[in-house]
Amino acid sequence: MIPSSYSDWYDCITIKCKIPMTKEFINGRLLILKDLSHLETKKFSSLYGKEYLEKIVSWFERALKEAH
Repeated sequence: MIPSSYSDWYDCITIKCKIPMTKEFINGRLLILKDLSHLETKKFSSLYGKEYLEKIVSWFERALKEAH
């Protein structure tokens, strides 16, 4: 299932995948996802599209603002 809302996406990472949403994790993901020349970002964009990539980046940015 591809999450279509911030809360579904957040739960998918933190509950289903059991990955803590730390500032370090978020910043690491943003560093990669904002680098359009990064192989992982290119693959993500080709699989899910540029619009979904932008949505994911915005969700990570939101999560960073909410991180403690």
